[in-house]
Amino acid sequence: MQILTPHVYWAQRHGEILLRVELSDTKNLEINLHDKTMQFRAQGHGAKGDNEYKFSLEFLEAIRPEIEHKSTQRQVDIKIKKQEERWWDRLTLQEKKPLFLAPDFDRWLDESDAEMELQAKEEERINKICVESRVRKDHYLGLKKGYLFMYNLVQFLGFSWIFVNMTVRLFILGQDSFYDTFHTTADMMYFCQMLAVLEVINPLLSLVKTGVFPAMIQLAGRNVILFVIFGSLEEMQSKPVVFFVFYLWSTIEVFRYPFYMLACMGTEWKLLTWLRYSLWIPLYPLGVLAEAVAVIQSLPIFDETHLLSLPLPAVLGGSLSFSYTLQIYLVIMFLGLFINFRHLYKQRKRRYRSSKRKVH
Repeated sequence: MQILTPHVYWAQRHGEILLRVELSDTKNLEINLHDKTMQFRAQGHGAKGDNEYKFSLEFLEAIRPEIEHKSTQRQVDIKIKKQEERWWDRLTLQEKKPLFLAPDFDRWLDESDAEMELQAKEEERINKICVESRVRKDHYLGLKKGYLFMYNLVQFLGFSWIFVNMTVRLFILGQDSFYDTFHTTADMMYFCQMLAVLEVINPLLSLVKTGVFPAMIQLAGRNVILFVIFGSLEEMQSKPVVFFVFYLWSTIEVFRYPFYMLACMGTEWKLLTWLRYSLWIPLYPLGVLAEAVAVIQSLPIFDETHLLSLPLPAVLGGSLSFSYTLQIYLVIMFLGLFINFRHLYKQRKRRYRSSKRKVH
């Protein structure tokens, strides 16, 4: 029987090597490790049909003698521990890789991603310990979860009402619905945003794990738009930009709050999780852009009305227009967009890696 070489795919983590051998229905499997070398031999069905396949690898650095392998109907998965936990520049000692060897892109991570995965594992381990500790000691855990569930439910119902109301009016009235959005939905939006103060209080009371500062920034930013720009300027209330700001806000929240509701019950819907961590990628920048348009449109109105202007001594010219404060706010808004987008993207990657580990 002819001896052939199978296709082998590899990936690495800081502490281990992951190999996938494209060989099905394996028999007489032999894997030997010694210092830096690995020798593989098995009979099975590969690229050249049913034959005996073998290969050997000389690794870049030393490996441990322990090995984990699992044969399935389609492949052989092998996990090898590194002698020292560190990142290798390549897999083999020789710079030119063997022709049968290729990267396993299904499990491939670069060094920074692998470090992030290590941090996520450590955070998950610490969180698990903290949760188990709280479960044993916190006699009010059920009450806290009930409160958080009700808060998220009320917010979900409020933003759903706004979303459905605006959507129905858009289909019936078309573009005419842009001009009376504020007068038809402002009361509910006021209610939801005032209730959102609890999103700053909850982390202060350690009821949720999210940071206080990000919640405070989002709450303050929305309240500037809602109460200061839309609420205090009648000229802004009939502008189409109100529709786009409210619609983007409500679209984000009708997926965010149900996700938190299920989290309170220890349940997860994969589709909802995907929507929660994917829709914000286009919606968050669009929301900031709509808010920026609202701020820019309000600048000449604040200049003309002198509303919220800061009185100055007569020598300095009378008063300082509030529009200057809003111009500074615009710069901060876009800096915050970059920082928050980067933070949320990393959070999304950690979430999906955690989900993949649970599946495997």
